Amino acid sequence: MTDSSPAAGVHRAAAEGYTTTADNYVRGRPDYPPEVAAWLCGTLGLQPGRTVVDLGAGTGKFTRRLVDTGAHVIAAEPVAAMRDKLAAALPQVEAIDGTATALPLADDSVDAVVCAQSFHWFANAAALAEIHRVLKPGGRLGLIWNLRDARVGWVAQLDAIVNRHEGDAPRYYTGAWRAAFPFDGFSPLHTQHFSFGHTGSPEDVIVARVRSTSFIAALPADEQAQVDAEVRALIAAQPTLNGRQTVTVPYVTDAFDAVKLAR
Repeated sequence: MTDSSPAAGVHRAAAEGYTTTADNYVRGRPDYPPEVAAWLCGTLGLQPGRTVVDLGAGTGKFTRRLVDTGAHVIAAEPVAAMRDKLAAALPQVEAIDGTATALPLADDSVDAVVCAQSFHWFANAAALAEIHRVLKPGGRLGLIWNLRDARVGWVAQLDAIVNRHEGDAPRYYTGAWRAAFPFDGFSPLHTQHFSFGHTGSPEDVIVARVRSTSFIAALPADEQAQVDAEVRALIAAQPTLNGRQTVTVPYVTDAFDAVKLAR
């Protein structure tokens, strides 16, 4: 990818896929469990008077949770199509063009940086150094992911359909992102886990959710159509899904935090 790309320095699957699938992202991505509010306020210390960066903010799915804390929210998103959706939906948020390795923010200027569904895209020393730079001493780094609960049989089958197309796209479930830690200047990661369900029509919570996956959205049209057909065949074969106007997809949420240590 060259610097003339609309999202220079961003993995091809994210830059291409998220540019074309912003609508599916809004439609298909789940919210987060209610316990996340306590994690943001209690663990990350977000409240009025604090400033938090939503790094890789996308269309603002998680940004709304940050706004609810009363903190000043800066949403950094390098993909213009996603950032435009966020700015339109959340005009009170400061939406900026920035990547994990190039944030247009001063040293020691923010109280927290949160990466929701995003850190696996930039899990490297350069990104952690930039996050460390903008955090105040004692500031918090928060990492959070929603993951379909593959302990449920049909969910594991759905994941298999999706995962066949991942190529070299970084994924949370592989655990490769953990290689970025430990990192000098941050405390060890602390982990919390929550469970919840994403309820809606199969077209929204299953089909559109799959379409919102970056590397699926970046496939040629005929391959995307084949994925759609496989997903719909799976829905039709499951008695708990077939013919239902409303279904629930089980999810787990994994939340991690670390503190910027004083030098």
